[in-house]
Amino acid sequence: MKFNSIMVGLMAIQLSGMASAQESELKVKIAENIPYLDVTHNGEKVRVQRIQDQGNKLIDDFAKTSRPCPPFCIHPIKAAPGVETYGELELLEFVDKQGRSGTGILIDARMPEFYRVETIPSAVNIPFSIIKPENPHIDRILNVLGARKVGSSWNFNEAKTLVLFCNGVWCDQSPRAIKSLMSLGYPADKLKYYRGGLQLWRMLGLTTVVPSKPM
Repeated sequence: MKFNSIMVGLMAIQLSGMASAQESELKVKIAENIPYLDVTHNGEKVRVQRIQDQGNKLIDDFAKTSRPCPPFCIHPIKAAPGVETYGELELLEFVDKQGRSGTGILIDARMPEFYRVETIPSAVNIPFSIIKPENPHIDRILNVLGARKVGSSWNFNEAKTLVLFCNGVWCDQSPRAIKSLMSLGYPADKLKYYRGGLQLWRMLGLTTVVPSKPM
């Protein structure tokens, strides 16, 4: 994956804030007082809401209940010590507040071929496979995330808070990315794990985007 594509994605994050319940007559809301959330993904406005068809069901690969383990084993609720696990409401609050203020980034840690098919609105793709010390671009990636190198050490005081996700509770790509970031010195309290990933996001009928297609 080219480093420049990460930069473009990070620069494109903008948000417009939570809507009030009075602004919508949606029958299927995200929460009682949250009918939807407007975000910007790659420069385009996207409204995150739940599918209104109450008979809607998943029919693609995310409807599968069983995958071979290993490698697709159920992961524990915590990705690593000190890393907080998020649900959907916590993720949306993060996107609305820390994402909008520029202090946080939602990261799709899956491989680019998965990201190009579908992702959560406002997510930036930084694959788990490139977050490793031997990557020649790792210093630039950490700089983009707000870390600063002082001599041979990293200072993470101004580093952004990151929420990472992948395909679901059976996918190890975001836990691996989290552990790799921690091995590089990224503070655990600045890392969050959306364990449900794309599968649970889709099961709840929440909006997704296709980054590889014009919106």
